[in-house]
Amino acid sequence: MAKTASRKHTRNRLGRSSPSMAAPPKVENMPMNRSLAAAKAAKQDEFYTQYVDIQKEIEAYLEFDPDTFRGKVVYCNCDDPFESNFFKYFAANFNKLGLKKLVTTSYDGSPIAGAQLTFGEYDEGNGKRQKPKAIAVEIEEVKDVNGDGATGIEDVKLFLKHNSHTRRPLAGGGDFRSLECIDLLKQADIVVTNPPFSLFREYVAQLVEHGKKFLIIANKNAITYKEIFPLIKQNKLWMGVSAFSGGMWFIADYKGKYEKTIDGVKLINVPAIWFTNLDHGRRHQKLPLMTMEDNLRFSKHKEIKGKAGYDRYDNYDAIEVPYTDAIPSNYDGVMGVPITFLDKYNPDQFEIIGITKTWDGGACKTYPMHTQISKDGKKSIVSKLNDAPAMKLGKRPVGETHYIVDREYFVALYQRLLIRPRARTAKEKTT
Repeated sequence: MAKTASRKHTRNRLGRSSPSMAAPPKVENMPMNRSLAAAKAAKQDEFYTQYVDIQKEIEAYLEFDPDTFRGKVVYCNCDDPFESNFFKYFAANFNKLGLKKLVTTSYDGSPIAGAQLTFGEYDEGNGKRQKPKAIAVEIEEVKDVNGDGATGIEDVKLFLKHNSHTRRPLAGGGDFRSLECIDLLKQADIVVTNPPFSLFREYVAQLVEHGKKFLIIANKNAITYKEIFPLIKQNKLWMGVSAFSGGMWFIADYKGKYEKTIDGVKLINVPAIWFTNLDHGRRHQKLPLMTMEDNLRFSKHKEIKGKAGYDRYDNYDAIEVPYTDAIPSNYDGVMGVPITFLDKYNPDQFEIIGITKTWDGGACKTYPMHTQISKDGKKSIVSKLNDAPAMKLGKRPVGETHYIVDREYFVALYQRLLIRPRARTAKEKTT
């Protein structure tokens, strides 16, 4: 199967879908020191989701519920009809998934629209608009058009070529916020796409406002957005199946070095994950844990093994648990855990009660402006401790960024989720 690519993730653009990429992969050695920031600084910085990643994610939901998409209208907005691998996956698997309809919308000026299948609507009408112009494609059935005894993407290609009624131009340029795109959204049951990272807050707000099911890609940092985290806390949004696995490899189109190539296709790693409100099996897998006593005796983590007890934050009424596998099974209080805990989060086992961000308001203590001492000894006046879990130290650390408040020394840890276990039964407590 071809591998897909979705839309672009650059600032103030509406995203892209990608050209196909052939498997099986053969990886060449390439420099691994390139980042998304470096790519953004380049003149060309298109990033496209691979087909294999879309296929892997979606089929995990089918394993949990084979009827996840059956009888549903799937909407892929900001995905070039035909070139988008989101479109390709759903079009090629239309009958297998049991879709009622597939709707895809492109947008003005897409650099790859028409690269594999050209439509007259790309050039017709207002000459002042950036070409190719935005169109919408709607498919309500996929038949064996070429007579080879099966249905697939080639049948879709032939059907679209000879049936102009399946597509129409979009006067609003394909912006997901335009009235015509909102009308299409209202008709949809599930939205599956790769929205523009820079507009992610607004994009999700629109989906929530219209009560839509969705499966979308975003930067990992979106977890800590004040507009997004409350949805996670309320179990209205959660991580997809392929969550914290070292980011995602996107097909890249920019001037610069790439992190690796597969079959001649250049790829770059982006700190991105899937967000969804579709249920999947991993959400209900119970996280196996040791007791606090066993963790302190046998943990593989030096920060825990051999200690008298777990550390406590100075500004949150919670213990510090630096690793998900170090969560104690017999502790009923509040714990601060890494953001990556969401990859293993079972809402039946734990409750998310907050995050160590200023705007969440869960701190039991605030600090006045304080002195930051960087690793190289540079001093500055900051308020950093109020936006992080703070740990008080017995003495001044060496070679580590730290903070001084009223002649006492502190360090600021990475952001933590604040969780506590769901109520345990009497039998579980005894065990």
